Parts: sequence; structure tokens; C-alpha cells
Amino acid sequence: MSASLHDEAFLARAVDQSLGNSDADLVIKGGRVFNLITGALEPRDIAICGDRIVGVESGYRSGREIDAAGKIVVPGFIDTHCHIESSLLTPAEFDRCVLPHGVTTAIWDPHEIANVLGTEGLRYALAAAAETVMDIRVQLSSCVPATELETSGARLEIGDLMEFVGHPKVLGLAELMNFPGVLAKDPRVLAKLAAFQAGHIDGHAPLLRGRPLDAYLATGVRTEHESTTPEEALEKLAKGMTVLIREGSVSKDLRALMPILTERLSPYLAFCTDDRNPLDIAEEGHLDFMIRTAIKLGASPLSAYRAASHSGARAFGLLDRGLVAPGYRADLVLLDDLDHCAVASVIAAGHPVGAGCFECRREIAPVGRQSVKAERVAADDFAAPGTTATTLVIGVTPGKIITQRLMLTLPLSEGFRQIDLSQDAVKVAVVARHGVNRNIGVGFVHGFGLKRGALASSVGHDSHNICVVGADDSDMAVAVNRLKEIEGGFAVVEAGKVIAELALPIAGLMSLARFEDVRSALVPLREAARNLGCALPEPFLQVAFLPLPVIPHLKITDKGLVDVDRFEIVGG
Repeated sequence: MSASLHDEAFLARAVDQSLGNSDADLVIKGGRVFNLITGALEPRDIAICGDRIVGVESGYRSGREIDAAGKIVVPGFIDTHCHIESSLLTPAEFDRCVLPHGVTTAIWDPHEIANVLGTEGLRYALAAAAETVMDIRVQLSSCVPATELETSGARLEIGDLMEFVGHPKVLGLAELMNFPGVLAKDPRVLAKLAAFQAGHIDGHAPLLRGRPLDAYLATGVRTEHESTTPEEALEKLAKGMTVLIREGSVSKDLRALMPILTERLSPYLAFCTDDRNPLDIAEEGHLDFMIRTAIKLGASPLSAYRAASHSGARAFGLLDRGLVAPGYRADLVLLDDLDHCAVASVIAAGHPVGAGCFECRREIAPVGRQSVKAERVAADDFAAPGTTATTLVIGVTPGKIITQRLMLTLPLSEGFRQIDLSQDAVKVAVVARHGVNRNIGVGFVHGFGLKRGALASSVGHDSHNICVVGADDSDMAVAVNRLKEIEGGFAVVEAGKVIAELALPIAGLMSLARFEDVRSALVPLREAARNLGCALPEPFLQVAFLPLPVIPHLKITDKGLVDVDRFEIVGG
């Protein structure tokens, strides 16, 4: 029920149901409510009118009752920053996949599809968000393209974004990744910040400290998810930010940030996944996984559940949710066990979640078909010319999107640097795929462990050109060409043959399939990568972050190697 339907008649019904003058629309009886303000665990019945909790006492009547005996009731979880595209699913399938894990609200920055399709991508995101059972809110993508160091499929300036301001699903401005642009007072960046001073502005400033951090915050940024150490997070907290603790499929910061997840600080901390795929959701969970992991690592349940709901709601101005209390949105999770966050059932906006609730949604037509416009490539396109054997190499660390700036001495033959498996130095290339140019950036990467073959992905944050990592130039070419044939996705190639693939034909980012089928397809993809020697637990998202030139220290785009610390091209 939207706010516009909370009129005088609704409020009168809510008062009557709360007082017991009339039957509630729904009553949850016999459970215990975990109060995220006091920390108390109290026997309570819950009366619901429409999409709103109207009472937490006892004696309510209703023709519809849920027996919660033995259950613990907590507020629905809020994923405070995610890119639904990184789940590889449509929003409808993301809804069906994640809502049963207790995630009743997701805050989506659709800058993946926006970098490919521009305003068409934003329109798709908002249309899709209007049809999900869970409440998906949208932050308008602030950095399309993220930088001028890559070729994007689209460009969004302030005039493009203003079309969507005031939309009921829009919260504000999404992660402001171009913090160097903020500090340099780039007029285009400042124009976006100025337009959203009255709304929420999300941040993205890895390793930013001291006066540069002060300057960044002075522009109105209030939340950020890139802290990777307690020291960095504490400085940001002390300077007024809400720190979003992230645990995605690649970026895993929960364990490192456990020292700050205390009852004192939890009102200023929230949870997010950023990028998480359906296989990890199936194997581990979503925010429920973060909660149970945090408690296992020593956080109090009050700290963990606050960060999963109430704190995030406050930080993003969603003041109608995050507590099991009268007047709050009836987004509820019924648990079999508090410490293990064992989700028994979910209620979204006053409606019990079951298979039937997904069947009434209006289908949104896919967009971005045939978006992979790269011309065919050959093995020679991945040659790496050089006058010296010593060269910069990207160093990958499992579980981190921050990369290292390595200097390795590689074999040099007839003016071309060669792959060196003994040093785990294989090639990485980014092939422009938006039809704007034929750029190919070539470099070397350490940390994948590949012994043969190649892995390619049309998911390449944030401009989503094709990124390919390989121990053989010919296999790299086969992998890139295959992605064009299947409209984007992932491909694994060995000895000239495609041995595993997943098509992502919606803008080269999302599948048309059900989440169960996408999850199943990721299993042989991971296995194929392992058979090539890849040692990374999530190889494809790790590939996808190699072209991200706003995360330190060394990355690669279609224009060449990028020194992120200096924000400049250093080779290619």
C-alpha cells in the first residue's frame, strides 16, 4: 500500500483495529518480538492493517491469523546498496530469489545497466521495481561513465537524471564514485551533487582519509560501503557517515570490520551486498548469511539485527520501516532461531510471502538485446608489445576488489612481452563492446592461477566492456567472439573450444532464465574455471572488477592500464 493510500479512511481503520474495535486484517499470534531499541525479547501478538503494523499487544481478533508459536519476529532486512544486475537476474527473479531470505527492501543503484543503455536502463529499473513484491528503491546513477578512462555505452548528465527526480521509487543520488572529480571541483560532478542536496547522496571513497575525506563529506555525502579496515571505517563514522558493511561474492569486508560492529556503533552501521550472485545466495544466503556470520564471529544479536534493518532504514530516510512497532511497515521475518537467523517465513507489506504472491506481478519486457557490438577479434589482437621485460602487472587478492600494483619481469620475445605461468602472470584484455570504437587494452594479471585456456565476461564494471583473462591468446579470442554470439555473458574456453558458458542477453548483464537455472549454470562454469587452474572462489565477478578504474590501485580498461591512485592511463 503506497503512502497515497494512507488516507483518513485508512487511518481510521488503523485506529479501530489497534484499539480492538474491529478485527485486524491479519494477526500474528504467539511469537516473541525482538525489540531493536531495547534489546528485549518479548512475547507479543502483532496486529496488521493493510501494510502497516497497528498493534503489538495481545487480544487482537482477525479472520486471518498466523501461528508464530516458537518463532521470533524481527523487522524485514534492508540491503542498503546493491546492483541487481550483479545477481545476473532480472529484478523479478531477484525478488523471487532474495525475498524468502528475509530481504524485504533493497536499495538498487542500476548503474550497470545505465552504463550500457543510459536513460533506457533507468526507465527499465524503475518499471521493474514497481512490479516486485519486495520494496525495491532506486538511487539514480551518478557516474555514467564512472571515469573518462574507459569507453561507456552511455552518458548521464544532470539533465538526464532530473527526469526521474520525484519518482516514488527514487531515493536520491547513487554512489558518487568519482571522488577525484569531487576534490577537483569538476563542474559536472558538482552539478549532480547540488541537485540532490535535499535528498540522499550515497558515497564511494575507498581509502579516502583526512582532509580529502572532509572535503568529500562537505558536499553532502552521507553513506559509504568501501571501508575495508576498522581504522578507515571509524574515521568515516566519527565524521558523520553511516558505514555500510559489505559482504558480496567478491568483496568480503564483514570479517575485517567486525571490531566496529558493537551495540554502541550499530545505530550507525548497516549491511549491504553490493554484488552477490545466485549461487552464493543458494549456498550461503543473503543478508541472513551476514547476520548469522556476524553473530558467529562475536557480534551481539542486537548489533547484527540493527545493522540489517533499523540502522539502514534511518540512514536512507525510510522512516516507515525497521522496527516491529505500531505505525511501521509490516515487513517481518519469522525466525526459528535468532543466533542462526533461520528464516521460517516472511511477510512483505502485510502479505505472507509464498509462491502465489509472485504470480500476479506484471511482466516487464527485456531491454538491451544485441548490446554486444564488438567486432570479431583474433589472437594477434592480444599481443603485448614492450621494449623492456619489466612491466606493471595487476595483482589480484581473493575476496578483494582492491588490486595491487606489481612490477614483474616477464619473458620478452621479438618485441612482445609473454605470459609467464611460473609467476602466475597471464594476460588480461578489455575489448570495447558498445560500437563506439575498436579499443582493446592489453596487460597482465597475477592471482588467477590459470594454467591454460581463457575466461571472458561481458560484465565488466562499470562500463561493461568485455574483459578476458587467459593463458593463451587464441583461446582469449574464441572466448570474446563467443560472447558476441550469445549476446553477452560468461564463457570458458580451452584448446579452442567453449567448455562452459552462460548467456546474459539483457544488456549483456542479466539472464532471461529463472534464478534456479542461472544458479545451476554457474556450477559448471566455476568447475570449468577450476579445471583451467583458476584458484579464485568467484572467478567471474573477479574478472568483472578488473576494469573498474575507481578502485585502487591498478586496473585495466579498453584504453589501457590505469593507475587509479594517479587517475591516469599508464600503459596499454
